Amino acid sequence: MSGTRVPQRGAILLGTAGGLLAVSGLLAASYYVVASRAEAHGVVHASTSETAKVATGTTALAALLAKPVTLVASGNTAQLTWSDLGVEIDPDELGRAGAVDSDADVAKLAAKGSLPVRVDRDKAVAALRKLKGRYDKTPTDAYLDLEERAIHDDVMGEGIDVWASLPRIEAAAHQAAPKLDLAMVAVPANVTKAGLGIDDISQVLGHYKTTFPVGEHDRGFNLKLAASKINGTVLAPHQEWSFNAQVGERSEKEGYKIAHVITAGEMVDGLAGGTCQISTTLFGAAFFAGLDIPKTTNHSRPSVYTPLGFDATVVWPDTDLVLKNPYDFPVAIHYRVSNGEAVVEVLGKKRPFDKVTFAREILEETPFPSEERLKDDMPQGQTMIVQPGFDGYKMTRFRRFFVGKKMVREQKWTVNYKPVTEYTERGTSTDPEVKPVPEKEVHGPKPPTNDKFEMSQ
Repeated sequence: MSGTRVPQRGAILLGTAGGLLAVSGLLAASYYVVASRAEAHGVVHASTSETAKVATGTTALAALLAKPVTLVASGNTAQLTWSDLGVEIDPDELGRAGAVDSDADVAKLAAKGSLPVRVDRDKAVAALRKLKGRYDKTPTDAYLDLEERAIHDDVMGEGIDVWASLPRIEAAAHQAAPKLDLAMVAVPANVTKAGLGIDDISQVLGHYKTTFPVGEHDRGFNLKLAASKINGTVLAPHQEWSFNAQVGERSEKEGYKIAHVITAGEMVDGLAGGTCQISTTLFGAAFFAGLDIPKTTNHSRPSVYTPLGFDATVVWPDTDLVLKNPYDFPVAIHYRVSNGEAVVEVLGKKRPFDKVTFAREILEETPFPSEERLKDDMPQGQTMIVQPGFDGYKMTRFRRFFVGKKMVREQKWTVNYKPVTEYTERGTSTDPEVKPVPEKEVHGPKPPTNDKFEMSQ
């Protein structure tokens, strides 16, 4: 029985409880609706207040960010706004900054270095790179002023360090600083005075000059090209130097042109004609400067631009002119080719000799042979010399060094020139239509007037 009545009582209680629960649920629901509406109404008021606060702060900060700041770089100044430098309001910091309702609030935050701003790095980098183009100071390389015989020192450059300047911009922006010193970095010159390898070019140790016809444009071009590869060369103390190694191959690829050259004792047109005049003129200056000459070869025939016995030929790659600096100080080579002159100076400190003399003494002389060439494009009876003959010579070349009037050193070389064949052309044509060939102007070296010769510097 009890077992059956308990469920019935439970059903009644459960029904009562259910009714109460329903009522309470209704009340709760009504309360939730009211509370939710009230809460929603409150949030609207709070959001409006915060938005107003943000808007006020944004307006005050925006006005600040539109103001100019003075940037200092390499002693120069520029003015950009904070916005130009990529400074912008930081929304996250704005909420934690406190009151920013007025310029006074902004000034107060700036005094503490806590303005709610951040830096747009990409925009800042772009602005700094533009400033680099205007204010970076390019370094100046040291150089030899060979004409003035002076050495100009290098000058350090300076540039804006973009990445190191970014934290400076951010720190200055937090304080609204009126001036900002950008980070600078020193930019060294590519060539320093020490890197030149020489500290004194005030003295001319030796010089030499040769001439060439200004009308021979291709030869003049070759002379200038080869000389340009030597001009400014510095020889360190006791350094050995090679003409071929410095000048390189004299090829069409390198820009050389066809001009007169000596081949097998005969003057003909050939590539890079004139290069031997460059080596000969350099030889002369080095001779009087007192430089050692470990390797030199005279021409197969004398040259018109230098005295007999005072020349040096070069042929790529085997026939070379080698010089060596015997001094404890460096020397520089100044080479100039212009207006029909090739001029070389060896510059450095004062040489230890008062005078250097070139002397030659002819030991043997061999008469030149003659050769006639028949030409069927010349009328019979016409003859002309196309290459003057020149006797062969064997001689001794001396270099003598003097301190005061006393000779303190003497060097000597044996120099040989083979006889230069004289070539004559004779016409054989009997055709009356064949016209005489115009005479060619030919030049050759002048024979020595005596067995001995000397010149000094």
